[in-house]
Amino acid sequence: MSIFSPASAFSAADGVRDEALVELLACLKAQHYRFITPTPATHSRVLANRSGQQALNLRDVLGWSLPFEPEVLPSPVLALLQTAQALDSLPDGRFRSRYRVSSLGKDLLLHSAYPTSSADAVFFGPDSYRFVDFVLGEMTRHPPRPGESLVDIGTGAGAGAIAAARAFPELRITMTDINPQALMLAQVNAHAAGLSCDMALGAYLDPIAGMVDRIIANPPYMADDEKRAYRDGGQWHGAQISVEITRRALPRLRPGGQLYLYSGSAIVAGEDRMRAALERLAREHGCTMHYREIDPDVFGEELDRPLYRHVERIAAIGAVLALPKSPNMG
Repeated sequence: MSIFSPASAFSAADGVRDEALVELLACLKAQHYRFITPTPATHSRVLANRSGQQALNLRDVLGWSLPFEPEVLPSPVLALLQTAQALDSLPDGRFRSRYRVSSLGKDLLLHSAYPTSSADAVFFGPDSYRFVDFVLGEMTRHPPRPGESLVDIGTGAGAGAIAAARAFPELRITMTDINPQALMLAQVNAHAAGLSCDMALGAYLDPIAGMVDRIIANPPYMADDEKRAYRDGGQWHGAQISVEITRRALPRLRPGGQLYLYSGSAIVAGEDRMRAALERLAREHGCTMHYREIDPDVFGEELDRPLYRHVERIAAIGAVLALPKSPNMG
């Protein structure tokens, strides 16, 4: 089992980098930095509209991922980015940040710069905001008891776990991911938010021992030709990983435990195959399921791809699968 705590993470060889990134987020917060990350398609359009323009401020550098001259940034911010080895040098003498910084409530989160083309890219965007709203809304209706455990499968930048820890500080939270880069940034983001969460490197619940009270997941749900981990949801138009998470998660829930799944479903001939697959799993495990469309039409540009030629739309969905409580539970 590969689990490490905040204290051990910052004693490792990469501690200088991580501490610089934590300090960077604190510095940006002190300067009232704020940036809401749009979809990649919107980001691309904004950059096209600004073609030829240079970065003028912090938001241009750390939000829009524009190349910049060193004097654009406050000297403390530039120094921290350099200490964290977070800058790429361009042939014309300018720099580009390897990270973006986005707002999530009162917190700032680091994630990969645009475009997110590398295999180990760490995603954050509109899906992250919808995921957090979904999880917090559902958990507010069914608040956790003190000391309950929560695992965020495929945590990415840590948005879901950090939001849950903020709202329910009595939770014991573990973030998992198959991407070491994601766990590094999630660790930094949690530390900068003043939160203590464990980290576990591995797929699904594989690195976690024992039973769990709450599981949250915002898995990739697109079929990606490049098989990027943050984006590729596997077969069935990207539904495979979401269904597999559910299949593996339900046997690991304690009585009364709940799985909160935010995903996307490709609707074919009016049929929601994701819903049908989750309903089968719920019946097999004696669970109740509450399923709803959060947004009926997301990533419409994907329908231009041959793989999606029979798909009518892609719906963002939220599913809550709950095991019955044991008789001695209130």
